[in-house]
Amino acid sequence: MARSTRGLARRTALVVLLGLVCIGMAAVAPSRAVQLGLIAGGMAFLIIAAGVWVIQVWVGRAQRRNFRVISAFVERDAAACVLTDSDGAVLSLNEAARSRFGRTSGPGAEQSITGLLRPLFANPAAILFRLQQGAQDSAVATEDIPVGGGHLRITARAIAPGCLMWRIESFEGGDISDAAVAARQMPVFTLGRNGAVLSMNEVARNLIGKRAKRIDDVLADPPLRSGKINAVLTGDGPVSYLASVIPTGPGREELVLLPVPAEKTPAADTTDFNYLPVPLLKVAADGEVLQANAEARSMLDAEETAGAKLSDYMEGLGRSIRDWLADAAAGRGLSRSEFLRLTRRDREVFVQVTLNRIVENGQPALVAVLNDATELKTLEAQFVQSQKMQAIGQLAGGVAHDFNNLLTAISGHCDLMLLRHDQGDPDYGDLVQIHQNANRAAALVGQLLAFSRKQTLRPEVMDLRDTLSDLTHLLNRLVGEKVSLTLRHDPVLPAIRGDKRQLEQVMMNLVVNARDAMPDGGDIVIETGQLLLKEPMLRDRAKVAPGSYVSVKVIDAGIGIPSDKLQKIFEPFYTTKRTGEGTGLGLSTVYGIVKQTGGFIFVDSEPGKGSCFTLLLPSHDARLVPHAGKEPNLPRKMPAQGRGVVLLVEDEAPVRAFASRALKLRGFTVIEADCAEAALDVLSDRDLTVDVFVTDVVMPGMDGPTWVRRALQDRPDTRVVFVSGYAEDIFGSDKEQIPNSTFLPKPFSLNDLTETVHQQIA
Repeated sequence: MARSTRGLARRTALVVLLGLVCIGMAAVAPSRAVQLGLIAGGMAFLIIAAGVWVIQVWVGRAQRRNFRVISAFVERDAAACVLTDSDGAVLSLNEAARSRFGRTSGPGAEQSITGLLRPLFANPAAILFRLQQGAQDSAVATEDIPVGGGHLRITARAIAPGCLMWRIESFEGGDISDAAVAARQMPVFTLGRNGAVLSMNEVARNLIGKRAKRIDDVLADPPLRSGKINAVLTGDGPVSYLASVIPTGPGREELVLLPVPAEKTPAADTTDFNYLPVPLLKVAADGEVLQANAEARSMLDAEETAGAKLSDYMEGLGRSIRDWLADAAAGRGLSRSEFLRLTRRDREVFVQVTLNRIVENGQPALVAVLNDATELKTLEAQFVQSQKMQAIGQLAGGVAHDFNNLLTAISGHCDLMLLRHDQGDPDYGDLVQIHQNANRAAALVGQLLAFSRKQTLRPEVMDLRDTLSDLTHLLNRLVGEKVSLTLRHDPVLPAIRGDKRQLEQVMMNLVVNARDAMPDGGDIVIETGQLLLKEPMLRDRAKVAPGSYVSVKVIDAGIGIPSDKLQKIFEPFYTTKRTGEGTGLGLSTVYGIVKQTGGFIFVDSEPGKGSCFTLLLPSHDARLVPHAGKEPNLPRKMPAQGRGVVLLVEDEAPVRAFASRALKLRGFTVIEADCAEAALDVLSDRDLTVDVFVTDVVMPGMDGPTWVRRALQDRPDTRVVFVSGYAEDIFGSDKEQIPNSTFLPKPFSLNDLTETVHQQIA
């Protein structure tokens, strides 16, 4: 209370000084305006100081009045009563206290409650500190202290802000348990500058078993941390204490060692720990598993964990688990959890591990809380796989589009050269080889579009049994002599709707993989059947909707696929074959075709026992029209000499040059444009007659469907041929909005282009 009054007086004096300085500076100010400003500022400071002084006087009077009332109240108390401020400085003593301690109160007495009680028992600072803390928390705190022939009862009571009343009562005899009193006493060290130990009470000497010279010699993990848990070197080894440092004078302070609160050190009750409903591990800093409860042992699939390391059960952190635990034991990285994979052999389990640091017997340890994160990691893997497939699909689609433009130009100009050479020409064979290899490249581009699900499908309703029977001869040639091929059909099989050519590609890829999985020969079984689902089927991260499906199984007795690779086999460019034996496009192509058809593909495999690939394709309600016989493959007739005007819009110059020459050779009049904007400029001539628009779909600036819709507003009867290196579904719903249009995929041959344009005009 006195200290606060003195502090207020100092602040008031400072404000007055500032006011006087401002007024003094006004005398030497260079201008009248500055002088007036400084004088006004100085007067403001003086007014503030006057106001503060009035408040100080009023507060001081109120405090002195309250102090007199309290002093008068305790003056006749039989017990010694001492009034102090919050720092322990004595403000007043009652008659019993003056008689007992032989001191007087008043200004300049320079007394403290610690000094008054020091003659009664050694080092009272720790006890007074505990009582003061207790009085601040609950207004009253009491403690009994043994002294020669009896004990003292000291009560601390908070009676006003910054003011405490201490009541000291003496008792003769053993009214309290000596053991209980002794237990209340705490180790106390009086420290000087630089950590020197000036004195120790008896409890402190008994604790460490010697007379310490420096505080660093007492601690197992120096330096001393006030208000924190410190490991103290005792005769029985390191023990954790809560250190409290109390300043007692210039260059002096007292260290009190308090027991660690119960919640800081977990109880070692193994029964409670074992039956907690949360998986818990107690781990040493070096990774040794000290204890695991029943839930944790069940999750780890371990009957006993004694002596094991955490790294024996978990992996996949990206760095050493031992380093991770060492950082956590040092208090680093505790704010975030880590996801790890358990090393169980029966199934794949991911766990989220959260570490908490504790101190036991002066040594740091860790409590690990485990949460099953398998479902979370599964969803994350699905999302990552989807993002990866989408990115690769976009890349493949873009590459395929550019390649299709190149292949269109190569094969197209090759067709033009073949028109000028007959079979007896020396260059004819070379041109045929160029044409055939361009077609092979187009097939490879088709695979890129297949797994990105952007190839153009020609769906038709078909009986899968007839399709597989027609394919049997080719499949028998693919498997060779050491492998036998068996077909098993369901006698009642619904029809499906799909692209026959693409489904044949699927079967060939699956059969070739089955053949390669049996280097010593064996049997491949292709089995068809019907599956009717009344409830959704969940399998391999896929959900199959209820309905009727046609299933096709390709079963081999080969080497099988390890479980860790089953989730990767449908990824593009992933292959288990040696370099040069596989591209990694086979199963990814199968996956893309099946998904674009609306179906599903699953695989069951076990190393050494073979594999079974299962296709589920939606059945189709339409009935098949029976054919009397298979129609012969008649050669296509070349169109007659064409007539009409064609507006050719293509941004790729080589493709535009080939298409223009091909159409002109067939008798069409061709007007060229390298972009949509140029085409609209050409059509601005109302006297120009155009019969067919031949346009690329994807072009810089305005795309094909957009400019065609604008042009058809003035020329609604004009026919349209769209060409693109992408699939036909690049249109979205635009194709339905553009009448009299057809689609021609790249790469196209000379005959494909001219026949399509001829059919549009005819």
